[in-house]
Amino acid sequence: MVSFIAQILTLALAGYVAAAELDIKVVEVPDSCPIKTRKGDKLAMHYTGTLEDGSKFDSSRDRNSPLDFTLGAGMVIRGWDEGLKDMCIGEKRILNIPYDMAYGETGFPPIIPPKSNLIFDVELVDIKNRKATKGEL
Repeated sequence: MVSFIAQILTLALAGYVAAAELDIKVVEVPDSCPIKTRKGDKLAMHYTGTLEDGSKFDSSRDRNSPLDFTLGAGMVIRGWDEGLKDMCIGEKRILNIPYDMAYGETGFPPIIPPKSNLIFDVELVDIKNRKATKGEL
């Protein structure tokens, strides 16, 4: 009986596919970085969002208006709340966000199909609620 249960568990685990992880690529870092982002910061971000096939679905750059939000407050998708930590003002990153850290199984019709992994080209424009102190400069 124990052997049978072990076989069932082995088959179940063999069929298990681990969820994809957030992939963060730092593209550009400024020469000076006196402060980095942390949970609770009010950020201004420029971004361009694309699907895996390369089709653009949104861009703050097209509107010439950065997106303002509070990091870690659930105001944006989870991939952003996690992928934008410890950034410097002027830093650029590419975030490859699995669907379960974006819009999930349902997507955001008609713009984002179900189970869509997303790619964001992001740039931190400002940390609005904090400035570097003398000791950080």
